[in-house]
Amino acid sequence: MQRSKNKDLLEIINCEMNTYSVPFNIGDLQQNFKINTNNLRINIFEVPFVIGAINGKINISINSNFSQSKEELIKKAFMFHSKGKISEASRYYQLLIDKGYKDERVFSNYAILFKNLGKLEQAKDLLEKAIKIRHDYAEAHDNLGVLFNIMGDLNAAENSARKAIKLKPNLANAHLNLGNVLRDLGNLKEAEKSLLKAIEIQPDFIEAYSNLGNVKLDLGKSEEAEKLLIKAIDFKPDSYLSHFTLSLIQKDLFKLSEAEKSIRKALELRPDFVKSYSTLGNILMALGRLKEAEEVVRKAIQIDPDFAIAHNNLGCILKESGDLRNAENSIIKAIQLQPNLFEAYSNLANTLSDLGRLKEADSLMRKSIKLRPDFAEAHLNLGAILADLGEFKEAESCILKSLELKPNLSRAYFALSRFKYFDKNNILKEKLFSESILSNQLPQDKVDIYFARSNFLHSKSQYEESAKFLRLANKIKLDIFPSNSNDLIEKSQELLIQTFRDDYKLENSSSITEIIFIVGMPRSGTSLLDSILTLNNDVGSLGEFNILEKSYLEWRKSKNSQNESGIDKLYFKKVHDLKKYSDIITDKNPYNYQYVGFICKYFPKAKIIHCYRNPLDNILSIHRANFIRGHEYASSVIDCANVYLDHEAVMREYKSRFRSKIFDLKYEKLVRNPEKEIKSIINWLGWEWDDKYLSPHLNSNSVISASNIQVRYPINSKSVGIWKNYSETLEDAIHILNNPSKPKTS
Repeated sequence: MQRSKNKDLLEIINCEMNTYSVPFNIGDLQQNFKINTNNLRINIFEVPFVIGAINGKINISINSNFSQSKEELIKKAFMFHSKGKISEASRYYQLLIDKGYKDERVFSNYAILFKNLGKLEQAKDLLEKAIKIRHDYAEAHDNLGVLFNIMGDLNAAENSARKAIKLKPNLANAHLNLGNVLRDLGNLKEAEKSLLKAIEIQPDFIEAYSNLGNVKLDLGKSEEAEKLLIKAIDFKPDSYLSHFTLSLIQKDLFKLSEAEKSIRKALELRPDFVKSYSTLGNILMALGRLKEAEEVVRKAIQIDPDFAIAHNNLGCILKESGDLRNAENSIIKAIQLQPNLFEAYSNLANTLSDLGRLKEADSLMRKSIKLRPDFAEAHLNLGAILADLGEFKEAESCILKSLELKPNLSRAYFALSRFKYFDKNNILKEKLFSESILSNQLPQDKVDIYFARSNFLHSKSQYEESAKFLRLANKIKLDIFPSNSNDLIEKSQELLIQTFRDDYKLENSSSITEIIFIVGMPRSGTSLLDSILTLNNDVGSLGEFNILEKSYLEWRKSKNSQNESGIDKLYFKKVHDLKKYSDIITDKNPYNYQYVGFICKYFPKAKIIHCYRNPLDNILSIHRANFIRGHEYASSVIDCANVYLDHEAVMREYKSRFRSKIFDLKYEKLVRNPEKEIKSIINWLGWEWDDKYLSPHLNSNSVISASNIQVRYPINSKSVGIWKNYSETLEDAIHILNNPSKPKTS
């Protein structure tokens, strides 16, 4: 999923999307949007879920062997029921009961009507009466188990399903429903056996294939799950639920184009199935088509305004679009509609974390865990929040808890590798380097494992082996997320041209707030500088919010209308919306280097500090970072070099025009002689000197970036020249930097 900032993969589920099915998360796939994966489970839920399946298949009997008068009434009741004429069927069922006819089929079928109306207690009462009339009525026991499942009494549901199977071993529905219950109970292996038995009894039982696919997905056997759903569709091509569940599985496999086709087929077959719109939105979000995703999920909400999962998923999409305030509101709406939606609390926590409200995020993530103690991703996400807060010991404990709950959770291994934890735990280290940890892992999961291995070997100075896994990780990642280097370079060149093409009238800014823009390539020392400057009590940090670009786009749009607003006014409104109130603010989105010309022209009180470092150290650091979306070029050293050279060229041009507004800060000088360099910065800013600026590692402010761990250590020069240990990996980058007039493509 695309991120609005370069936060590292610690924050793993981040907007888990709901996915529905028969039980998952919230997320779309995963109950995992499990359904679960959305698994609808269906439960798809998206956080995590699975839509799974059918909450249970209920049997309608249509045989009869009564005397003529009773027979006629029963025949008509069954006929109306089978044709979907519910009110007529209900009338006849009630008439039969009122006449005192004790037929177990009447009570059982009448219960189905009440169940479909949501009148579960009445349905339960009718089924119990059917069983009282005929103790060996297997179908009634099975249907009662379905009711118990819906009502949340899973143990009673399991007992009823097993009773049905004991009475009628070849009742395929009972094996299906038992499988559903066992899945909800977390007994996946037994659930798998029950669903296989249902298929053995009834080889064309498509619901069983669909639900078995969800269980396989939960077991990490996504490719097997896909095959099962394809087989189900072969049996019944017009099954919208099979196409729906197949889309969830394909999304899990990162087969996003195929997933989009499958979910659109589900919508073609059943246009009113609201969960399909929500799931399509999740898939489009994963494809980076955020506007389309938003439109589709809003369609789901239009169809069903009380569909909590859709509100949750809309929040996730808005978060990825950078619209954090509205994302927050959407997820809050989801929680209001469904207070126990644990994935929504996790997603809201992630959103507030991006807003810099880490204490609130901490509380909400703990609420998610309280609602679902075995939600491994929430423990991992809590670890990410605590790391941003500098609470490394507790963060480490949370990450370990996530692995206790889900031993192959790849991102947890990556997170621990950043803490250098494997030096303290040989068992986990052996697991990290085992072949078994790679089995049944998706490509993205393998990326995290390879990065974790590389990090560990790097910490042990085993650079050759580290480089091997670094290459493996980035090769897979580049296949999943193609490089965006051309887009970045084209944009920076366009903005450079536009800067000097525009005629502009400089108006006095109405804001009394001073802005310091910290620009440069990612991993060039921007976070370290931000930690130094925010030791000043009058300074607040915006972090890496993409406020300037959004303000620019709105400003360009307004210039074409009669309601032109100043770009500075749009910018400060967004700052105000984030509730960032300080006399001085820092904006450290590194890609603001592309907008330096506009900053100099339209923000008269702004100051710009350009951070830069040895290009090869910078490229290596970017290549090793395992960024979330937004830095796709990082997976290619060739593209890193091309982006670096473009950044260098545009900054050189801006400095030639606006030299007095830009301070140059070379990383190597800062870490080798911090007192001299920091005093130069403080003097240029016109601030009074304080020795506290020499101890940014003591800054109590949160740090939300890929450098959140490094900046908690005293300033040091350990990373200077580290590129020399990876010269073979950087060979293409070295060639490009030495021959800038001969660009090379990856």
